[in-house]
Amino acid sequence: MQLKDKVAIVTGGGSGIGRAIAHGFSAEGARVLVSDIDGKSADTVAGELAGEADAVLCDVSDTASVNSMVDEAVSQFGKLDILVNNAGRARSGWVTNMSDEDWDSVFAVNVRGTFACSRAALKHMIPQRSGRILNTASGAGLRAFPRAAVYAASKAAVISFTYSLAAEVAKYGITVNAIGPGVTDTPFWRALRSEEDIEAAIAQGVVGRPEDLVPMVTFLCSNAGAVHTGLMVNRETFMPAVQE
Repeated sequence: MQLKDKVAIVTGGGSGIGRAIAHGFSAEGARVLVSDIDGKSADTVAGELAGEADAVLCDVSDTASVNSMVDEAVSQFGKLDILVNNAGRARSGWVTNMSDEDWDSVFAVNVRGTFACSRAALKHMIPQRSGRILNTASGAGLRAFPRAAVYAASKAAVISFTYSLAAEVAKYGITVNAIGPGVTDTPFWRALRSEEDIEAAIAQGVVGRPEDLVPMVTFLCSNAGAVHTGLMVNRETFMPAVQE
């Protein structure tokens, strides 16, 4: 029970990696607020969890929605110990054909959402002088990623934000880390690919499951992870690169 009595928010918790993290946290004793822009999905996942849980519809790109989400967690559970910034958005296409709207929408969720959620959470974490923030970044933020420049650029921003925020809040006993999940079999990943691309990636043997990430994320968000901050744990460091 690495997270016994901890309170966690998981954004994008209605499916994929977020759902797996919510299940993992609950199994380790945390009380979990499952947040998603799809309220029904959030409700479903919260209902699946064995421990105490609640769900909230939240658009992380909207400050009022984010503040309401954090207030709900504190009101329901009395405090906030862990924030997982997992909500994400992707658009694909050549830069020359990309619209302003597509570019802005990806940055609104991936970058401003990570910032807004972190800012709201820190208003509670700093006074208690403890907390864990975990950002879902991507190896795409560290390498060339043709036809997905906006996604790659947004994840590079998340990585840089992670490093800077970690340095800002270390003195309060708060850690900030990021993960690069690599190629992971989620609805998010499948939605951007053809069946042929999916089959080819799986055949290479490097497509992970959302559940594979849970032990690492749990450790970073536990008391044992207190000395680890400002990290970008990238699965592609250890596995061959496949287009995410």
